[in-house]
Amino acid sequence: MQRFFITIANCAVLTFVFIGAPEVAGARFLHWQISSVSAAHALTLWGLLFATAGNACAALFLFKGSKERKLCWAWTMVFGALLGAEYAFVRGWLHFGWLRQILLWLQKHF
Repeated sequence: MQRFFITIANCAVLTFVFIGAPEVAGARFLHWQISSVSAAHALTLWGLLFATAGNACAALFLFKGSKERKLCWAWTMVFGALLGAEYAFVRGWLHFGWLRQILLWLQKHF
């Protein structure tokens, strides 16, 4: 039962970080975005950092069972990988131009 609640809590955090935080930070008027994009990126980065640290602390100090600890470490790795990807995207190291080219090619040929 604890593993179920660990998974549900982490899915809720994941949803909040990637849907809730950018929506809160993004002020829009009609279809124009009038707030800075950096605020949404900052909230996403901090949310992922706290989720990673929270799962690591839960694995180290809160849970005593090996299955629960393994699950917390797995979520720590998931959030850590997402944190690294988001950081690389914000810094400009990760580009999706290749994906755009593939989608345009598919659109033209199909």
